[in-house]
Amino acid sequence: MERFFQLLLIASFIALSWLSFMIVHEFGHVATAWLSGGSVSRVVLHPIQISWTAFAWNPHPQLVAWGGPILGSLLPLSFLATARTLRSPGLYLFRFFAGFCLVANGLYLFVDAFGRGGDGGTLLLYGASRWQLLAFAALATPLGFWFWHGLGQHFGLGAAHGRVSHGASITSACLLAFVVAMELVFYR
Repeated sequence: MERFFQLLLIASFIALSWLSFMIVHEFGHVATAWLSGGSVSRVVLHPIQISWTAFAWNPHPQLVAWGGPILGSLLPLSFLATARTLRSPGLYLFRFFAGFCLVANGLYLFVDAFGRGGDGGTLLLYGASRWQLLAFAALATPLGFWFWHGLGQHFGLGAAHGRVSHGASITSACLLAFVVAMELVFYR
């Protein structure tokens, strides 16, 4: 039974982190668009699609493109800081999510620096230099791995021999189900 809860925690929290990463990333685009005088026409968040945001008006495309990876990295770090301040019992989950968002945003811009797709393509098109994308990736990705360091035992790895918090496993699975349901309900 312990392995069931371990697998439930690992699978559900990785999936939840992926979907939540896309939510905070797109929120970064939306927030910077609104703050810079732009307007959003559509945000696509769906459990089996890569997220994206379309703009009705975007007077500062480079700033808005940076908003996704920057705020998409800083928001999870602020969630972690808040959880640490409040002494949350699931602090390791906040650490994992912050690390996940740093790694995902860093690798996303690293790949885009050469492939010229997605946000990286927009950044390069509107005047950012490849070295800026690579610098972001070089900072964010290792920092994300640093946040993950030492978390294995909380996910039942190593000396934990498959033992995890049953409450964390159930909470993670319920949160994943909630996010999937909300994305399906509000998908247009």
